[in-house]
Amino acid sequence: MDPATQNPLLSNQKASDSGLQAVLHPLVLLTISDYITRHTLREQPGPIVGALIGQQNGREVTIEHAFECATKVDGDNVSLDADWFGQRLGQMKTIHSSPQLDLVGWYTLLPKSGPTPSILPIHNYILSEHNESSLLLGFHPEESVKHDAGSRLPLTIYESNYEAEESKNMQGEDKEMRDGEPPLRLRFRELPYSVETGEAEMISMNFVARGAGNATAVEPREQKKVMPGYSDDPKGKRKMEDSQSTATGQDSTDATDAEVHVLSREEEEMIAALAAKANAVKMLQSRINLLATYLERLPPSNLTGEDTTMVTGEGEPTIPSQTILRSIQALVNRLSLVVPSATEAFEQEMLSEANDVHLMELLNDVLQSTTEIRTLGKKFSIVDTSRVQSKKYTDDPKILGSRFAEI
Repeated sequence: MDPATQNPLLSNQKASDSGLQAVLHPLVLLTISDYITRHTLREQPGPIVGALIGQQNGREVTIEHAFECATKVDGDNVSLDADWFGQRLGQMKTIHSSPQLDLVGWYTLLPKSGPTPSILPIHNYILSEHNESSLLLGFHPEESVKHDAGSRLPLTIYESNYEAEESKNMQGEDKEMRDGEPPLRLRFRELPYSVETGEAEMISMNFVARGAGNATAVEPREQKKVMPGYSDDPKGKRKMEDSQSTATGQDSTDATDAEVHVLSREEEEMIAALAAKANAVKMLQSRINLLATYLERLPPSNLTGEDTTMVTGEGEPTIPSQTILRSIQALVNRLSLVVPSATEAFEQEMLSEANDVHLMELLNDVLQSTTEIRTLGKKFSIVDTSRVQSKKYTDDPKILGSRFAEI
């Protein structure tokens, strides 16, 4: 980045110097995205601010849960509601007490260039009152609309520390002598992070993915339909109206009803399964294209072993990674285990198994039909016997009289 346009809140030190590593959980991403969606659709005022809770084990910080925060806006200054924040943080600690989670940072919307001065009041408050090593998660909304395969998550995690401000107007060896140390300024530097998923989180992720695949837009229907050419009257009578205007309204209502379709549970499960398979195939295709591009850009000298250095289009020398090449070779060697060698025999066996399944289904249907026919025959026999006996009594009065005599 050009020094003239560099963000003054970013540190010049490398992130690897601190040794701090962040571990991000998917539930945090779901919470942030849900908060941003609701805040945008409802057109709520104020900034998007939330807290992050997790654990810190040595130089590793886990970010496991998140919750939104209430803010106070005074002109251009944005601050947290201290009473509300302290109460909600205590509630979250009580809920997540095993294992015990604590405040590890907060999140907000940030540009790709880095933190802005508007976030300093909230960050300084959290540093002074709750956690001296609090992290900042900046979500980049302009990056979230991009759907490039293999792209990074639209967020950046920063750690903060106080650094001495270096003077930029020192020229030559003559310097002004001043008492005391140079002032310390709050600076942010990017942290490397990894995504880790637990078993319980996988259930939530599968549920959200299934719901996203089954989402359908359904418009509200009218509560009552009126007969064409009539209008309701408070006294219970109907009056004739213009048939042409009513016909036009009926056509629009029929068109709306035709567009609405409620999916059954089987259809929803099928759509979710197909969407998951399509996403998996798309990701596999992107990874294969990436490997093919990497192999195509290898220098020809890499095959001979004379020189392994190549120059990319940007003019930066790179060295082919032997680890990546060995992994690709191992992947190619495993293809024979994935793809059957005898394709015809495999298809024949699959067809035979499918025929067996269909035959069992047909036999089951035949047995059920036989049982139903037998039940129907028994019922018909009972009804027919009763009909014959009643007809016999009706045709022969003597039998009917003897029956009365016995009674």
